[in-house]
Amino acid sequence: MLMTLYLGRRDFVDHVTHVDVVDGVIRVDPAKLNGRKVYVYLACAFRYGSEDLDVMGLSFRRDIWVKRIQIYPFPGLSIAKTPMQESLLKKAEDQGYPFSFEMPTNLPCSVTLQPGPGDSGKACGVDFEIKAYIANHVDNADEVIEKKDTCRLIIRKIQYAPVNTNPGPKAEVTTPLHLEASLGKENYYHGDPICVKVKVNNDTSKVVNKIKITVEQTTAVVLYSSDTYTKVVCSEEFGETINPDSQFENEYNLTPLLANNTEKRGIAMDGRLKDGDTNLASTTLCQSGDREMQGIVVSYKVKVSVSSSSGGDVTVELPLILMSPKPAGASEKTS
Repeated sequence: MLMTLYLGRRDFVDHVTHVDVVDGVIRVDPAKLNGRKVYVYLACAFRYGSEDLDVMGLSFRRDIWVKRIQIYPFPGLSIAKTPMQESLLKKAEDQGYPFSFEMPTNLPCSVTLQPGPGDSGKACGVDFEIKAYIANHVDNADEVIEKKDTCRLIIRKIQYAPVNTNPGPKAEVTTPLHLEASLGKENYYHGDPICVKVKVNNDTSKVVNKIKITVEQTTAVVLYSSDTYTKVVCSEEFGETINPDSQFENEYNLTPLLANNTEKRGIAMDGRLKDGDTNLASTTLCQSGDREMQGIVVSYKVKVSVSSSSGGDVTVELPLILMSPKPAGASEKTS
């Protein structure tokens, strides 16, 4: 093999204020380059169709962000090596060349949109690719680069839930009856039940006979324009009798799971490597005042509705942060 791409890991964490540095090593034999150069790029792209259809002259991939660097011959001074690169260079011996990329904080995380039951080909979504290639020029559309002169790896940009014990959000409406709803805490992990507290003060002349709680996933696809899609990922109804001039209070638990939404086209899922397991897409966290994020931005909300026997609903909405916990031992900063 003419060239080998080494990475110490495939997951890189977005800490909101900064993103882990993507560091790796390219192994290549300069004697076999025939005067050509070695480049490597990191690209964040939105994929919205099967690559097999590219033969029709249509583009089904839009780069959101790309950075290219020359690896050999290295055009500048030697770069400081990370401990990971020092370890990888031992594998590459005297033919190893390190590279590093720093991603901006306004890039989306790795997300895949679930295909429908009858869909084929690659799913739509945002992915991150590292590609090394041998060429005469860094980016010449007319230069033909053979497949044997390239190597690539898909990586993931991920976020973990903040570690805090903040109280959950609360919302209320007072007309025509008083409805108050709150979440047990601010952040929830994938697979954990979401505790929804409901209080009703029925000062009307109607009987309330049903409480409905839904969890909605909103996916904003921000490319040339912004398109927003909302999918219900969990919904439950509870038969309750709340008579006029009475009060009611109860707690309900709901657990939104990807396993219960496998037939729904367009559900956003966390990006995955090969055929690994995944879950509903995590809430996208970003800094306040950050530049508009492109790609796919995911958010959740809980809707609580009460219905009376004579018709008419009263509804409140609560923002929900749904994410994965930080693995034990994961560092806070690896840049």
